[in-house]
Amino acid sequence: MAYQRGFLPYALAALLIGLVGGFSTVLGPAFVQDMGIAYNNTTWTALAQAISTAACAPILGKVGDVIGRRRTLLMGIGVFTLGNVLSALANSLVFMLLARFIVGVGSAAMAPVILAYIATEFPRDKIARGFSLYMLLSSASVILGPTLGGLLVSAYGWRSMLWVCTALCVAVFIGCILTARGQEAARKPLKGFDVPGAVLILVFFSLLLCVPSFGQNFGWSSAPFLSVLVAAIVSLVGLVLAERKSSHPILSGSFLGRSVFVLSILALFLTQGLMQANMTNTIVFVNYTQPGNSTISGYAISVMYVGMSLGAVLLGPLADRFDPKKLLVGSFLLTGLGCSILLLFTEATSLWLLMAALGVLGFGLGGNGTIFLKVVLAVLSPREAGAGTGTYGLFRDLAAPFGVAVFVPLFTNQIAGRIAAGTAAPAAAVSSMHFLAMAELLCVALGIVAVAFLPKRSTARES
Repeated sequence: MAYQRGFLPYALAALLIGLVGGFSTVLGPAFVQDMGIAYNNTTWTALAQAISTAACAPILGKVGDVIGRRRTLLMGIGVFTLGNVLSALANSLVFMLLARFIVGVGSAAMAPVILAYIATEFPRDKIARGFSLYMLLSSASVILGPTLGGLLVSAYGWRSMLWVCTALCVAVFIGCILTARGQEAARKPLKGFDVPGAVLILVFFSLLLCVPSFGQNFGWSSAPFLSVLVAAIVSLVGLVLAERKSSHPILSGSFLGRSVFVLSILALFLTQGLMQANMTNTIVFVNYTQPGNSTISGYAISVMYVGMSLGAVLLGPLADRFDPKKLLVGSFLLTGLGCSILLLFTEATSLWLLMAALGVLGFGLGGNGTIFLKVVLAVLSPREAGAGTGTYGLFRDLAAPFGVAVFVPLFTNQIAGRIAAGTAAPAAAVSSMHFLAMAELLCVALGIVAVAFLPKRSTARES
């Protein structure tokens, strides 16, 4: 079918994001260990990429609406490639932060146009299946990534892993050029583009992501935290004023104001960020309790992506047939079960228990992430598809760095505090993991409450 053939370059891009993302899960801890800096700096390496991925999504989604999806896709792959090259060459924390930021810009250009294609080109009764396919490509492609990445890092160092990522980028870029021939060309020039809004979106959401990290790392009354908080408030006021004045705002008030959108984003903030946070925390936990066994966490993270793939395939398509609200409650309960298994972790936690915790967590997150795509994006028009998916992507992608910004420092700082108080490092890691599990279970419970307020059989048709 035509829509399936047309989806091929976008499918390749989704695979690329997943593959490179899977390899890169082991980058932060390996980099800071090699540089001889504290583990809590893994927060900044993950946050640098997450900031640009999230904040640039609505901007570049709007660009895709103007210049066309094909050009935006190829531009995104090119920037993504550049970011991985620079990451491989990084010799300092600042250099690495800049490189990961560029990687995020490339992701932010690709993801909205992929989702926009599904939302506008797939048949109405197959949209949930399309989003399930996207989630499958994104998650299944990283199943082997953490394991292979861990093996590469252990054998040849973290730079070798990044050169493999660069080679994948080049191969996919060529594949997309060959398969995207004949698709739409540029629509219209960028004249009249909402430049002030774009700048303020990037500034405000970047600062917003830094707020919890600065608070936990520098103190809630410290000058760095208060400076970031004040700057975020000022930029938010400026953003609201700029979007009100713009004739073609990037952030649409009618789209943002829907209760389905608001409740879905609230639920995602409370739960979806657990994925990225638990990946990083699992690596740190294993490094403290089983030093020298750097591959065991990679196996567990790979199983989490298997779970995400299964959740996307088995639960996601059901949203075309059944009430998404009921499906979401079930998937959130599975997410909570995965978090509760963390309470069973000990200093000698087996690989099987690590895989069980992350696998069940992944299954629940794969299901609810796919269903939310159907709920929010199902009836976007072609004219607004890029900006709409980018806006949703902004808030959805904020969930992961928000989880990293909150749960990674919570975990690592708890460990550091317990060690400073005289607790042995392995025991400190175990007690901190149990504390983390309780905090995550509370977030899952609040996420279920948010889902309970969604309209029955809610869709994006809500006015």
